[in-house]
This record gives sequence, C-alpha cells and structure tokens, in this order.
Amino acid sequence: MKKILFTVFWISLIWACQPKTTEVDYTALSDEERMELAIEMAHKTIIVDGHMDLPFRMYNMGHDMRGEVFDFISRSNEGNIDYVRAREGGVDAPFMAIYIPASYQETGGAKGLADTLIMMVERMVDTWPDKLALARSPEEIEANFNKGLLSLPMGIENAAAIEDDLSNIEYFYNKGIRYMTLTHGKDNLVGDSSYDDSETHGGLSEFGEKVVLEMNRLGMIVDVSHITDKTFFDVAEVSKAPLVATHSSVRAFTPGFERNVSDEIIQKIAERNGMVMITFGGSFLDQAYADANAENRRHIQEWLKENNLNYRDEAAQAYIREYTADKKPIVTVSKVVDHIDHVVNLVGVDYVGLGSDFDGVGDTLPEGLKDASMYPNILAELLKRGYSVEDIEKICYRNFFRVWKEVEKVAVD
Repeated sequence: MKKILFTVFWISLIWACQPKTTEVDYTALSDEERMELAIEMAHKTIIVDGHMDLPFRMYNMGHDMRGEVFDFISRSNEGNIDYVRAREGGVDAPFMAIYIPASYQETGGAKGLADTLIMMVERMVDTWPDKLALARSPEEIEANFNKGLLSLPMGIENAAAIEDDLSNIEYFYNKGIRYMTLTHGKDNLVGDSSYDDSETHGGLSEFGEKVVLEMNRLGMIVDVSHITDKTFFDVAEVSKAPLVATHSSVRAFTPGFERNVSDEIIQKIAERNGMVMITFGGSFLDQAYADANAENRRHIQEWLKENNLNYRDEAAQAYIREYTADKKPIVTVSKVVDHIDHVVNLVGVDYVGLGSDFDGVGDTLPEGLKDASMYPNILAELLKRGYSVEDIEKICYRNFFRVWKEVEKVAVD
C-alpha cells in the first residue's frame, strides 16, 4: 500500500505541475493506483450530475415544506445520495429534479407540487448553510466549490409544472430552475413522450414551440430527455440555444428503446453544441439487463394479481426478495463508460457528461455505482481506457458549463 501511495503521490505531482501537453500513461498503472488517483481527481475536480430525484423521494417519505426537515447531512442506507456519500464520491453539483408525475396533468396541482419540492430543497440549504448552497449559474457552482459547499442546482422534470401558462416559466426561472425536461411518462401540453404511444401532437405542440422559445429567452436549458424522436427534431428546429439530454443513454445499446437517444439525435445535439448526460439505470445501459428485468417484472405482476396482493404488502415484498434473489441481472460501471465511449467515438468528448438519475431508477443501478459515493469508479474506468485528465474534466463539468454559458448568452443576445 505504501508503494501504491508513493507512486500516486508522484503521479499527482506530475499532474499538478507539468504542462497540459504532458500526459501520464494512466493505462500503465495498476488498478489500485488508478483508483487512488481517481479518488483524488474526484475531490479536486468539480463533478456535475445532471439529474437526481431526491426531492420527490423526500416527498414520498412524507416530507413537505412544513414540519421536520429531511436529514440530508447524515449517512443513510436509504436512497442513493446524502451529504456524506456525496462528499465521499466527490460530486459537487447534483441537479435536484423537481419531478412532476404525469398524473398531475389530469388531476391538477402540478405547479403547487413543483413549488413544494423547490421549497424542500431551499429548506435544506437554509438549515445547513455551512454545507449546502443553491446554485443558479456555473459561476455560483465554482464559488460554492471553492468554499467547500455542496451545490444544489435545480431543474424541472416534466413541463406539466407550468400548466397552461407561459408566464410560469419565468416564475420558475426566478425560483432558481435552470433546466426543464419537456415531458415525462405521458404526452403533455408541450409535446409527445417517448413512453406514450398516443402521439397526441405528432411531435412538439404549438404551445410547446412557445415554451421552447420562452426558455431560450430566459436562459433556461431545454432538456430533451423523455421526448419522442419527432418531438426532439421539432425542438431542434425551434430552439435557438444548445440542447441537453440531462439523463439519457445511448439507444445503440438498447435498440427500439426510444427513451434513449439515437445516433442521429446525438449527432444533432452535438451539431447544436449541446450534450448527452449518460444515465446509470441498468435498463438504460444494457439490453440483456432490460429484458431480464422486464421478465421479472412481468412474473411479479402476474403473481400479485393471482394472490390479490399489492406490491407494498409485506408478503409481496418477501416473495419478491426470494424470487429475484438469484434472478437479478447484473450490469457494471464499465457499461456506463461504454456509453460514454460511444458518444465520444461518434461526435467527440465535448458532448458528453453524467446524469445518474439517482433516486429515480430503484434497484437497477450498476455494480460499482450504487450511490453517490462511487463516482471515482467512473473516473478510474475512464483512466483505464486512456482518457486524459482534460477529457475527464470535460465529462465531469466543463462540457456542461460550456453549454450552460452558451444558453445564457443566447438569452442575453
């Protein structure tokens, strides 16, 4: 171990002191040496994650804008992120998803739920100002990073949050929202969802065009995750600013899964100087995993129906644990990097980032990426495959900062 630490120490000095043109051959290091270096890099480099569903998880646990504040700063065995695990993993700016379920499009109350989730994030920051801070720009994230604070930027997932009122976009922008995912599980007033076969609008609606242009005017990033291909190309035609898929993976690995982005879409995003932020859910990463997971789900649903049980019933939970014990498909962190490789090989390293969807994909996360403490495993795999420090910095935050600043510039212009 002393030898490993000594080696990593000198590599770190080389990394810090030598000109950018000099690059260490990280592929020649042992796995242990690469991991030591990856951990160090994770804590010296800003890491932005495009999407985490912590606010809605808190809401499902009974928290709201009143009562006891969710204990985010203590280590937990629940969920995928807390302050301790975030600090261990080196993530510095996990975007808090203000998620609006599609059901609110029918029942109403979408804007109210969004307000509640935003206030819950704000309450955490107000409760622990020595550890947490809101962030509304790349500059604020950098300033927070230099102060040792964990930034909690926010984005809305599902434009149902604005209901049918364009002025709500500016309302949420002023609340600190810096991106908005146009749809979620069903078609909405803005456009068509990749999870919905209805094709209500045949792409982006007329109202959706106005939404995109208003987002451009304000400097709010247009998130193209969850939309159909037709909706995407309509958005690309309308938007004056770069586009971001904040939590999507590569469809080439999951043929026919429209929720992931096709090569044609990746190329169009890069052409518009945007980026794809790779998500970690197993079914997004690997077709064999998705097939096995779907078969498990089908069997469990049939069993629940036959036994007149609800998924949350204790007997059901016991059966599910027993049934899936030896049937859980496996995917590893290397598959996440396979998706990064694909984007890099297709359009270059300037157009890819990380968008875990932590707290949003259940128990489908890869081995080695089960929670926010494990980002160094991605960095170690990138080093193993020959990515440079500069490349890794781009993937971790520089690409996203570039896109964000260009979106802001479009708004100013």
